[in-house]
Formats: sequence, C-alpha cells, structure tokens
Amino acid sequence: MKNYTRRDFLQTTAAVAAASALGQQAFAAALPGQRYVPEKDAKLRVLRWKRFVQGDEDVWLANTKKFTQLTGIEVRVDSEGWEDVRPKAAVAANVGSGPDIICGTFEDSHLYPEKLVDLTDLANYLGNKYGGWYDSAKSYGMIDKKKWNAIPMGAAGSCMVYRESHMKAAGFDTFPKDTAGFLKLCQALKAKGTPAGFALGNATGDANQWCHWLLWAFGGKLVDTKNRVVIDSPETIKCLEYAKELYATFVPGTLSWLDPNNNKAFLDGQISLTNNGISIYYAAKTSKDPTIAAMAADINHANMPIGPVGHPTELSLVFPMMLFKYSKYPNAAKEYLRFMMEKEQYEPWQQAAIGYITQPLKGYESNPIWTSDPKHTPYRDLMKVMQSNGYAGDLGYASASSMADFIVVNMIAEAASGSKTPKEAAERAAKRAERYYKT
Repeated sequence: MKNYTRRDFLQTTAAVAAASALGQQAFAAALPGQRYVPEKDAKLRVLRWKRFVQGDEDVWLANTKKFTQLTGIEVRVDSEGWEDVRPKAAVAANVGSGPDIICGTFEDSHLYPEKLVDLTDLANYLGNKYGGWYDSAKSYGMIDKKKWNAIPMGAAGSCMVYRESHMKAAGFDTFPKDTAGFLKLCQALKAKGTPAGFALGNATGDANQWCHWLLWAFGGKLVDTKNRVVIDSPETIKCLEYAKELYATFVPGTLSWLDPNNNKAFLDGQISLTNNGISIYYAAKTSKDPTIAAMAADINHANMPIGPVGHPTELSLVFPMMLFKYSKYPNAAKEYLRFMMEKEQYEPWQQAAIGYITQPLKGYESNPIWTSDPKHTPYRDLMKVMQSNGYAGDLGYASASSMADFIVVNMIAEAASGSKTPKEAAERAAKRAERYYKT
C-alpha cells in the first residue's frame, strides 16, 4: 500500500472538481447512500483537532471537498490543538452557537448531552453496515447505554515505539510482553546511553495514555464500579513504586513534556523508547532529512506490556464527533458524518495516515493498511481492547473533570520523581478526585 502523498491529494481534489456541479435539488440522486435530505442553502462548520500526520489532514479535506462538490453544501473545517478543542466545545454548548460539528476528545459528549442531537439512527445504520461498534466506541458514543449522541471518529492509539537496534544492543531480541521485562529493558537502555522517555507533564494524549495503562496494569483504578474513589489502594502503591524505578531510566526533562516533546526527542535521537501513536514512524518515513528518513527502518512498535492483572489495560484517545442542537442544518450535518464514515472515504483516510486513527467499527479491521506494513499492525486492535478513561466507573462530568485535571498523571509524576512518597501521592490523588466524585 503506497503512502498517500500531496500529489495524490491534488489528483483527488482535481478529479472531484471535474465532476459536474450539482445543485441541492439533485442531492438525493448525486450522493451515494444518501440518508438525510439537507436543508435548503445549508452550510456547515466543522471543528476538529490539528493533525499530527499530514496524510490525515490532506484526505479529510479531500473527502470534505468531494462532499461539497456532490451536494453543493459548503463545509468549512477549522483545526485547533487537542487542549483547545474541549474548552471551545464547552463554550459552544453553553452559549448555544458555534460549529455545527465538533470533534472532541474522550467523553466530551457526556458533559452536555442535552445540547447534542440524537444520532442513534445514524449510529445504528453504520453499525449494521460495518460489522458493529466496539464496546469502547459504545461507551463514548452512547448515553445511558441507549442513545447515541456522538459518532466516534476513531482513536489515536498508543503503542510502544522503539529503536530495534538499540533494543538488541541492550540484550533483548524481542520487545518484552510484561511489565517486569519492560523495566529491565528500560534499565538496560539507560546503561547503554540510549534511554527511554515518557511524558509526565499535562499531555492530553501521551501522558494520560501511558499513566492510566500503568495504573490499571497493577490493578489500581481511580474509582470502582459504583463511582466510589478507590485510588488510595495497595495496588496503586505497587504501581507508584514501579513508576519510581521506571522514572530513574528516563532521559531528563520528562516532567514538563507535553504531547509533541517525545516525538521530537525520539527523532532527535535523545531517546530510544516512548509511547506514541504511529506519527513518529510516519514523520521518519516522510522526512526530507536523510538522517531521520534512515531511522524509519529501525523504528518498530509493540503493544503495551501486560501487568500483574494479566490482561491488556490500554487507553486510547477517542475522538467523538458531536452535532449540536443549535445547528440550523442538522440533516446536512448528519449526512456529512455518514459520508465521512462510509468505506469509500474512511478507508483511504486511514491509509493516508498509515493507521494513525484506529477504527471504531469492526468492519474496518480488514483495511489493508493494517497488514501492508507489519509495523502498523499493533495499532489495529486498540479500540477493541482499550478501557475507557472512567474505568471502572461511568463516563460523565466526574471522569472528564478528573482527566482534565490530570489527577492520575500528576500522581504518577509526583511519586516517580520523589516529590511525594507513593502513599502521599495516592492520598492527594484521592482528595482531588473526591471533589468531582461527590457521594
């Protein structure tokens, strides 16, 4: 499978532009699979996060252009950083105006469900057509396990990203599958002068993903199934003791790292191991710098190691696409969402981003992008195996607020760096969480 380049993007948009300009009166006949008749003179605004992989943005915009050419509906797509989308979505919900569709993060759609359009019919259509939704997609897209008020775009999954030659030089032929072996690898990499590095700053994606993985891997959790705060537990203490040993192997500076920092450190050769989406590999493969481009052959990926609990405990950054009730054009917006999630648009988009987004629908597991390069494959099943960030409780205001407040990340950073003992860090995390999980 070839990479989707800017030349391909230009060819795609040129082909679309060459199609006959169809008015909205001809919409039903023009758009394949059309389900919703748009309002007259409909125009749409879409807000989504900024790309980490250029192919993602190129093809998303190309698909949007195709929708406009087929329907006559103008669609404006704006992009913001991950950290900026959530507050802008909250403002739009509160004031009752803004983009028609906002692609948020994690459980945004659970924060203001009364402000969002019911998308159950669209979700059922897509689920029936494409093999059903993963349970994780249902947990983020549905309210009370009955009504869909968001369509999950997918998730930016997190795997271990490592330099294969450095791993072998440290005495490991294969990447460790458990946390005990993982610590030994990190210690050996440190001894060789090729250390690991994991974000411990308030990084929405990378820090939340690996810190929650680690907590859950040792059996710790913020809340139980009844939403009672239980993070101050023996399991959490074991996690934090492990985190302190692990942190000793990191390159200096990770306490302030945000999402871009580990990418840069890896590509600069400062670290040999981190957690990330496939964007580091993509950047190396497409780099015009021959030194960085040569690194691509040495980059590999592995799923997060299994901890004492004995099963995967991964977290991926889910992107719910929300349609707000203030929209003047809900039918046009629904049709846009349907169009973008259909195979003809969705699979080429995944391919252009070399699997940066893991699908929420089971039918897309067969996308050739997952097997065209074995280095892509570890990202294929991340939404299938992931836990929600509210684990083991419900998604909602409390889980979203706890995540936005970086309670788990800060706890691990405090214990790992030694600024607090594991017990002190766990106690502080519990007090912070109890402000949101009020009983």
